[in-house]
Order: sequence, then structure tokens, then C-alpha cells
Amino acid sequence: MGKITFYEDRNFQGRSYECMSDCSDIYSYLSRCSSCRVDSGCFMVYERPNYMGNQFFLRRGEYHDMQRLMSMGMMFDSIRSCRMIPHHRGSYRMRIYERENFGGQMYELMDDCDSIMDRYRMSECMSCNVMDGHWLMYEQPHYRGRMYYFRPGEYRSFRDMGFSNMRFMSMRRITDIC
Repeated sequence: MGKITFYEDRNFQGRSYECMSDCSDIYSYLSRCSSCRVDSGCFMVYERPNYMGNQFFLRRGEYHDMQRLMSMGMMFDSIRSCRMIPHHRGSYRMRIYERENFGGQMYELMDDCDSIMDRYRMSECMSCNVMDGHWLMYEQPHYRGRMYYFRPGEYRSFRDMGFSNMRFMSMRRITDIC
């Protein structure tokens, strides 16, 4: 079970909201989010309500100044929703495809991949099928740039999901070290 607490002010001050599951709109409880503490588990936080917009991965730890953290690499200036990432204790398996609707070259991943170009000579990944585990996919090689969370399921078109200008170039498993 995961637990994250959001605070209106920096350094864990002001009103707070404790969350142990998904929350589609944090602003229903707080007027802003200036700091947070992840006591257990892992969470994805989103810039817009209903798990939309840019995302950022948070693991157990203290984030005393979200504005500073956001200016150092997060691509947004507010946290509006969060999703708890369930613990996974099994194998990890994902198929990535060069084209939409599972077309073109296909490769199966069972571990992290820091560059699909270097490993597979694949210049684009336009769809995927996550069969086991939870994954983070990054827009640049070596786990850099914007990241997005993928749970088990079929993702036939990244463009239809709102990632029209996005290329995923590296993938990492979310392991139970959270």
C-alpha cells in the first residue's frame, strides 16, 4: 500500500491532504501543492486533473519544495492529480512496435532499455503492449526527458493518446524498490 501526503506550503507546512490511492483532482482538497512526502510506495503525479498532461515519478522520500523540483526538470508548475503505482512481484514483459496498431518491427523487452536506437536500431516506437509489470517510457535515450507511465494493457497509437510530438526512446521497469 502506498501513502503520499501533499502540503499547501513548502517544508511540509500548512494544510495537508493524505492520499493512499489515486486522486483525480488534488485541488478538491488543497488550494495548491508546495511540498509532499511519499511515506511508502511509488506515485505518478500529473500537471492536470484526471491524470492528464505531463507526468513525474515520485518514490519514497521528501520533496520539501515542489517549485524548486519542478524548475529542475519537471515540465510543469503544478500537481493536480496523482496515481498510485501498484506493487508488482513478477516478471516484466512489454512489446514495442515501430508503427501504430502494432505494425512494423517488434521487439520484446523483459528488462530496462536505455536506448531503443542503440539496442534495436529502431528509430521510433509508436505503439506497445504491456503484458507484465509497470513501466516508465522516456522521450530521450538514457531515461531523460519527459516520462510517461504505462500499466498493463494495449496502447495501439501514442498519437491518439495525445503524444503526437513525442518519441519514446528508452524504457525502464518500475520495480518494488519504491
